[in-house]
Amino acid sequence: MIALDTIREAHDRIRPHIHRTAVLTNQTINEKANARLFFKCENFQKIGAFKARGGLNAVLQVAANREGKAITTHSSGNHAQAVAFAARQVGLPAYIVMPRTAPQVKKDAVLGYGAEVIECEPTLDAREAGVRTVMERTGAVLVHPFDDDRVIAGQATAAKELIEDYGQEARFDLILAPVGGGGLLSGTALSTRYLSPGTRVVAGEPEGAADAILSFQSGRVEKAPYINTIADGLMTSLSERTLAIIRTHVTDILTVSDAEIIAAMRLVWERMKIIIEPSCAVPLAVVLKHPDQFAGQKVGIILTGGNVDLGKLPF
Repeated sequence: MIALDTIREAHDRIRPHIHRTAVLTNQTINEKANARLFFKCENFQKIGAFKARGGLNAVLQVAANREGKAITTHSSGNHAQAVAFAARQVGLPAYIVMPRTAPQVKKDAVLGYGAEVIECEPTLDAREAGVRTVMERTGAVLVHPFDDDRVIAGQATAAKELIEDYGQEARFDLILAPVGGGGLLSGTALSTRYLSPGTRVVAGEPEGAADAILSFQSGRVEKAPYINTIADGLMTSLSERTLAIIRTHVTDILTVSDAEIIAAMRLVWERMKIIIEPSCAVPLAVVLKHPDQFAGQKVGIILTGGNVDLGKLPF
């Protein structure tokens, strides 16, 4: 179990390199949801996503401990950018294995941080094989996107800030995060357990990548029946590590369709005037789909990122 002190140490470690992101509300969306929603805007974070937190926490420790002379990972985009950014901060080369289908805006950002991109087929097996090849060739240290306590502790700092800034005088009834590999959700659940123990944690997942809900129900890591979703950041399966934390500390996982994700994404663009990516819109889509579960309550939502290919908007 990752202790509260570990999360606090992670926050102190990464603090000089990240933004303490804004928390926004919107009256129109509150009225539509019949709830008080507080959006933790990690789309304003360094590299445009919460992943900067976990990537930095891991890479800073790799560098401090002199664990290797390079960094590698596999990612569809935001973790790739986080590791490339963090590696640049400590002066280490980074080799990033990315699916060939990853948004070009995310590939370009990784290259912009000075990392090397190695493209692969859009499957977990291909991603992992690519990383193994890189490690054999370069001796790089793997910073896994979610199956890593240092990454999870870094991701936990987003919910820590949300609770510290807006959950002290009146606690949140619920905090929502999307789930892909489960790093953010695990970290969110742990920070919430320690800092706001009366608050429930609920995850949102795309119907087109619905492995986490099956794993949550069965108690073992499952694969999604099919992969077909606009939420490209949520296509990976849980690990044994993240599943154990999620089954212990998360109340429920709810799924939404791509149409519901797109509608929520568009609502945020139109009403809040901020850019979010499809994966980021999943928790709001959950609230709008299941109004009876959230009506009249104070709800925190982690807005995970805003790295959108503006040439391929779904609306």
